[in-house]
Amino acid sequence: MRNENADNERKKHHRGRKRKKKGNIIANVILVIALIVFCVSGFQLFKIGKGYLDGRSEYDKVRKLAVTDDKNKNDKDKNHSEDGDDTFSVDFQKLLEINPDTIAWIRFPDEPSQINYPVVQGTDNSKYLKKTFSSNENTLGAIFLNVDNQKDFSDKNSVIYGHRMRDGSMFRHLQDYDTREFWKNNPYFYIYTVDGRILKYHIYSAGQVVDTSESYQTTFETDEEYQEFLNMTQSTSLYNTGVEVTTADTIVTLSTCTSASDNHRFVVRGVKEEETKQ
Repeated sequence: MRNENADNERKKHHRGRKRKKKGNIIANVILVIALIVFCVSGFQLFKIGKGYLDGRSEYDKVRKLAVTDDKNKNDKDKNHSEDGDDTFSVDFQKLLEINPDTIAWIRFPDEPSQINYPVVQGTDNSKYLKKTFSSNENTLGAIFLNVDNQKDFSDKNSVIYGHRMRDGSMFRHLQDYDTREFWKNNPYFYIYTVDGRILKYHIYSAGQVVDTSESYQTTFETDEEYQEFLNMTQSTSLYNTGVEVTTADTIVTLSTCTSASDNHRFVVRGVKEEETKQ
């Protein structure tokens, strides 16, 4: 009887050791899988972070190479314009040497000051989605003009695209215009052209639109058709700016993605108010 009980105890102990060993194997497998997932996720985050860093560094170098911005100049000469744009200049020859697709430079005089980039135009609208101004592969891409537009911004509606990057670069800060207060303090943006013109745009509309051809129409056969388009751009604005736009005007649409959905875009539209020579 004692021997039988001892055998049973040994069997129970052996089964317990087998279950424990099996449990350890499962736990180790789970741990290995978790470590693999962690490493892969960490590597992906590293790649994203490095992409942001490389992209920002590249555009900083481009600015240092081609842009002169003497903000202190206004304090010495009271005859300068209120916005101080005569203190800002672009060496397009240097930009064209880097990228022959260069057509302009866009900037906001105050906020969002992060938007301060060269503008390119490719052979199609996908070329610069993941290619920077210097033609490096990067998710930041480049700021680019719609392939259907004229390079001189003479179309009734010129459309410029840029990514909404999480690090705040490219066109991410267009969405700062979701409040009227921000627009009130920052109502203008400027486009500098290769032929030496400075185009001043007064923002008259900002809001979310569906990504359809109607939202991005660039040319119009009649004034009536253009007026309908202008009415649409004003009705989709988040607030009334009171800025007048007529069929005699040309506008620029700045477009970026939103967090709402894949088929929605946030757009800021400005009407050309002034054109001067650099």
